[in-house]
Amino acid sequence: MDIRKIKKLIELLDESNVTEIEIHEGEESVRISRHNQAPPSFFMQPPAAAAFNNAPPVNAAGLNTSAAVVTTPADEFDDSQLVRSPMVGTFYRAPSPGSKAFVEENSEVKVGDTLCIIEAMKILNQIESEHAGKVKRILVENGQPVEYNQPLFVIA
Repeated sequence: MDIRKIKKLIELLDESNVTEIEIHEGEESVRISRHNQAPPSFFMQPPAAAAFNNAPPVNAAGLNTSAAVVTTPADEFDDSQLVRSPMVGTFYRAPSPGSKAFVEENSEVKVGDTLCIIEAMKILNQIESEHAGKVKRILVENGQPVEYNQPLFVIA
């Protein structure tokens, strides 16, 4: 194969979006391919500056000078009072967007009453109460994602 033809093929490859070309002429053949030599680069974005502005004050030794302890609403209650998510999914308080919620705060519930729905992989899973009592707190907003074992309700 003539070197001028090969050069012309390289030029055609550069001018097009084609990444590889192979030509056969009789017993001769040539394959020209363009591969990106650099592997794709991934980078993490640094945390926002606002995260540093909310940091607790520190003294000269670098120790936290604030005495406040961060707690979540679930920390205020005994574990036996918490209803936890049995799966990862999306939390819904009602069977459909326009419907009344299954339970409200201060509602009385019995064992087996439906408390909410968690949608996981397009399947709606009804979460039922495992004990009777009064709904003291609802710890998750409607339509919010929930994690496995995340507290959802406080029932006492």
